[in-house]
Amino acid sequence: MRMFIPIAAAAMLASGLAAAAQDAQTKTSPTAATAVDKAYKNVGVDEFEKLAADKKNVVLDVRTPKEFAAGHIKGAVNIDFNAPDFEKKIAALAKDKTYLVHCAGGVRSSKACAKMGDLRFKHLVNLEPGFKAWEKAGKAVEK
Repeated sequence: MRMFIPIAAAAMLASGLAAAAQDAQTKTSPTAATAVDKAYKNVGVDEFEKLAADKKNVVLDVRTPKEFAAGHIKGAVNIDFNAPDFEKKIAALAKDKTYLVHCAGGVRSSKACAKMGDLRFKHLVNLEPGFKAWEKAGKAVEK
């Protein structure tokens, strides 16, 4: 029996090392990054505009009220990402709708989409280049 214990221990150690190597490879392999889906899809201005034309979709502007007042996409709903009640407000939204989320440059909106994904929102689209790119592309802006 003394021989069996060291062999079993060696087998467990080898198994553990193999699992650790597999785990390390999974974390660094390029295919591993694509295997884990983000909670949202990044799109450009033209695709965002097409999606916004569908009135079932909700355009969610996560900029400040001041930014929103200076110009926004027609029909957009404004919920300030930096407001202390942001999570409370988004948690109250219907989780089965498609939300087209944007900010000025894409940073706040991607963070908002991540938070919304954590709250189990099913359909999230992020305007990756942001509202500045929307304006630069000459798309309609409402004041």
